[in-house]
Amino acid sequence: MSLKLVALFLSIAGVAGIAVGYYLRLIISLGKKGSMELEIKEMLLAAKEEAKKITMDAEAKSLKTLEDARVEIKEKEDKIRYSEERLIKKEDTLDRRQSDLDKEVEAVRQRVAEIKQIREQADKLEEHRKQELEKISKMSADDAKAELVSLIEKQSAEDLLKRMGKLEAEGEEMLEKRARDILAVSIQRLASSVASDVMSTVVPIPSDDVKGKIIGKEGRNIKAFERISGTEVLVDDTPGAITISSFDPVRRHIAKVALEELIKDGRIQPARIEQIVDKAKQEVNKTIKEKGEQAAYECGVLGLDPRILLILGRLHFRTSYGQNVLQHSIEMAHIAGMIAEELGANVQTAKAGALLHDIGKALDHEVSGTHVEIGRRILQKFGAPEEVIKAMQAHHEEYPYETIESRIVQTADAISGARPGARRDNIENYIKRLTDLEALANSFPGIEKSYALQAGREIRIFVKPEEIGDLEAKKLARDIANKIEKDLKYPGEIKVNVIRETRTVEFAR
Repeated sequence: MSLKLVALFLSIAGVAGIAVGYYLRLIISLGKKGSMELEIKEMLLAAKEEAKKITMDAEAKSLKTLEDARVEIKEKEDKIRYSEERLIKKEDTLDRRQSDLDKEVEAVRQRVAEIKQIREQADKLEEHRKQELEKISKMSADDAKAELVSLIEKQSAEDLLKRMGKLEAEGEEMLEKRARDILAVSIQRLASSVASDVMSTVVPIPSDDVKGKIIGKEGRNIKAFERISGTEVLVDDTPGAITISSFDPVRRHIAKVALEELIKDGRIQPARIEQIVDKAKQEVNKTIKEKGEQAAYECGVLGLDPRILLILGRLHFRTSYGQNVLQHSIEMAHIAGMIAEELGANVQTAKAGALLHDIGKALDHEVSGTHVEIGRRILQKFGAPEEVIKAMQAHHEEYPYETIESRIVQTADAISGARPGARRDNIENYIKRLTDLEALANSFPGIEKSYALQAGREIRIFVKPEEIGDLEAKKLARDIANKIEKDLKYPGEIKVNVIRETRTVEFAR
């Protein structure tokens, strides 16, 4: 019984505990709910205040931005208005200037028309005067001039010779005075150490006694040597040396080899000189061939015609702006090969075009035309590949760039020639002046050969005796001198020396 009561009490106590716990929990939850609602209200009030503040800040910023925009727009409008006013003023000024120019152009046109009309009237008067003179004389102006010249030549041939001789004798003093007046110009020409180095060759001699043998009796040996070799031999007081001077390096080298052989042989007389000079020419031709083959081998350019290599070797004795042309061409070939390899172009074509680009300079003393045109004709004649010709012909822009190799050759030429110390322009101009002097003399009929000597101060001309007589030789010298004065520019004066020599050869068998 007691256990049942205990169990009953325990059950009632448990139910009562549960009820009390539920009630306590309900009270606690209601307290928490009230505090949360209070926090939410506070948060809402804070958010409304913050939103109101942000709105006010945004309105203030927008008002400031709007005001700044209005100020900026006003400034731009003012600038645009000012620019428009300036443009209107400029247009007005230009309109006035254009009007003035139109008036001036019209005035010039009227003056040109007046001048043209006056010139036409003058031409008509001149033609009328000429017709009247021809009508009176019953012959044309050209016929009258030709008949007068012919009559004077026939009647006064001997008189002309005497008077010209007298004038030459009387002119010696005047020439001496003129020589003193132009001394400064002569010094300027002779003072060029570069020209001396390039234009002359010194030949050593064992003793000064040899000088007398070289000169010969009354100078016949040295005159024969100069005539055959086309150079000038300077025998002065310099001990142990004789100087050979000529602007043509091949001639100068031939003369050097021949003179050394004559000194070694000891038999110096005109017939022997002619033999030795011919032998020296053969030796130099052999050297020229070797130089051409060596240059092609060094550059790796193979398959060229031997005649092309022979002409190429002549460049060993040629300079351009003080630069050895063969060495310049070899240098260009290496540069062109490297550029072509980098660009993926034909290396062999670029090298060949660079090596042969100046081959025309080997013959430009003997053939008319630019060295590019001469070079094209040489390569075409001896069967050079067409792509090589195209590569070399455009290096001075005389022909268009048809291939990439042609541009490479032109670039290599500029690189090789533009490096410091590579070229000297005064020497090239000096050589060109002497070349033009010889070419001018050779342009006259009846000329066998001519040589420019003494740094261009003398031109020595050998005529064909069967075509030119003594009187014609005298007249030829004067004609050549007149043409030199008219066509060439040179300092000082040039002596024109015309030589008429008759030689008869027979053989006793």
